[in-house]
Amino acid sequence: MERPSDEQNPSPEQNPSPEHTTHGVGPWIGDWPDDPRYDRELLERGDTRNVVDAYRYWSMEAIVSDLDARRHPFHVAIENWQHDMNIGSIVRSANAFLAETVHIVGRRRWNKRGAMVTDRYQHVVHHEDVAALVSWAAEQGIPIIGVDNVEGSRPIDEVPLPERCILLFGQEGPGLSDEAVAASERVVEIRQFGSTRSINASAAAAIVMHEWIRTHALGPI
Repeated sequence: MERPSDEQNPSPEQNPSPEHTTHGVGPWIGDWPDDPRYDRELLERGDTRNVVDAYRYWSMEAIVSDLDARRHPFHVAIENWQHDMNIGSIVRSANAFLAETVHIVGRRRWNKRGAMVTDRYQHVVHHEDVAALVSWAAEQGIPIIGVDNVEGSRPIDEVPLPERCILLFGQEGPGLSDEAVAASERVVEIRQFGSTRSINASAAAAIVMHEWIRTHALGPI
């Protein structure tokens, strides 16, 4: 996971309680920092949220503001026709890879369980249908890249993803709708080597997002 550096997020020396576990940190010990990014209630009671250490005790608004200053220029879109349980996990991955925005296409209500409240930190917008997403993308000048192992799709390792793009994912099982495939500038797939025809939708989304990160955010290796 990409973590903010100390240079990106200068903060006073922290002195949390000795209890520092996977569940977070306890109340702040010592003088409280004079910094508007810190939440007084969290300083008093401790911070058990699933956030990186650099954001401990920060208010949600301060975290979102900092993320907004660093977001990557790729978007993630998900067709939501069947209330797919994978959607929440895809939102969580989009937050982990610092996507610009997640677009829910179809039903407005989506399964948030897998998001693990990361939707509080990730911009999520709704489009009534694929046509509405296409119209929005055209206005922004952003190409749509479909992700599915359909006829004519290209291996993602052969065709670099554009820096600015919308990565469009379908539902678990049926994959992209015909309308979504037609709306895509191109469709890419993940090479597979086992017996199953496809991999889990949220796993595929994470792989493709990391491929974008590998291509555009990591630099030469």
